[in-house]
Amino acid sequence: MSKESDFYKKLKLSLEETTTFPTEYMFKFIIPASDEKFKFIENVFNNLGAVINTKPSKTGKYTSLTILVKMNSSDEIISKYKEVSTVEGIISL
Repeated sequence: MSKESDFYKKLKLSLEETTTFPTEYMFKFIIPASDEKFKFIENVFNNLGAVINTKPSKTGKYTSLTILVKMNSSDEIISKYKEVSTVEGIISL
């Protein structure tokens, strides 16, 4: 079994033990500064009523994203993590 699938299984278990759904969930990411990458992530959360806050790094090479959005299940949260994992250089916190 891959590290990635282990991560998602542990995350699902943790969310189901500690979270009552629906819930306001906070995603945090760091991405290389790029309008294209930001727009892709913005589109992943489009039409969900997400509040997206950005903060550039001191050097301007990276952007920190904090996304607050209502999620209905642990599977929905994991689905969003998987969608954004395709962005080159993304770090999920």
